[in-house]
Amino acid sequence: QVQLVESGGGLVQAGGSLKLSCEASGDTLSRDVLAWFRQAPGSERLFVGGINWSGDDTDYGDSVKGRFTVSRDNAKNNLYLQMNALKPEDTAVYYCASMQGLVVLRTAALYGFWGQGTQVTVSS
Repeated sequence: QVQLVESGGGLVQAGGSLKLSCEASGDTLSRDVLAWFRQAPGSERLFVGGINWSGDDTDYGDSVKGRFTVSRDNAKNNLYLQMNALKPEDTAVYYCASMQGLVVLRTAALYGFWGQGTQVTVSS
């Protein structure tokens, strides 16, 4: 079992920045992919960005490329999401997720472990 706990969400004005963190604990995988997804009310859960264990493979959703950056600290079992130039349409609950694998994939169903989510609200 892997436990994932997100933090760092909140209310921010459009154009501002926010950094999310995800702490992994339990039977953390030594070769896992960690990713961020987000879900707005009435919408499906969408891929935001992900990173593999070594950090040499990253991927981002088209709507956040150039604005968001995913990083991880394996020594601390932490995943991060730096969000810049935030827009009202970025408002959603953001989830951290983990899957076994060597490359980042965008399909939510492939991720076996999920955090409880943290709310990000961007005001216009």
